[in-house]
Amino acid sequence: MSTQPPPDTKDWTWVLDMACPECGFDARQPARAALADLSADVGLRWSVAMTSIEDARTRPSPAVWSPLEYACHVRDVFDLASLRVRLMLAEDGPSFANWDQDATAIADRYHDQDPALVTAEAAAAAQGFAEVLAEVPEEAWERTGLRGDGASFTVESFARYLLHDAVHHLTDVTGERWT
Repeated sequence: MSTQPPPDTKDWTWVLDMACPECGFDARQPARAALADLSADVGLRWSVAMTSIEDARTRPSPAVWSPLEYACHVRDVFDLASLRVRLMLAEDGPSFANWDQDATAIADRYHDQDPALVTAEAAAAAQGFAEVLAEVPEEAWERTGLRGDGASFTVESFARYLLHDAVHHLTDVTGERWT
């Protein structure tokens, strides 16, 4: 595709402190013990949403990703999050390399991927993240990691931040606020 949406350069870490007015998700609300189940639920909701879309490749406008592109992004975010949480559990205060979601969308040709395959992969990635979270020992939720832009996360805050991302993009695709 010749026209790409403008890069999202916002610092979304504020979603850890308040409910998102756009999608309705409040990352502060779920109990820590519910985060794994919530990840699996978000994956299932993505599956339902994607299978109900007639043409997942169509962008609502040239500057907005298609449902397929959002689903690819969510799949990759869940996979990356699983790796980063494992790293936070294995190392003391690891630093994460910058991940450019827009460059990845172009390089991996999100718009050319198979919607059915991506739907299954996104659900599997959400389930994989749920499994990682389910294995976090109680004493490890406060372990830290540092994002490339300097943002510091604990395992718990990172999980909450990531879940907002997946929910927010589900709202982008469906138009429905989180309930």
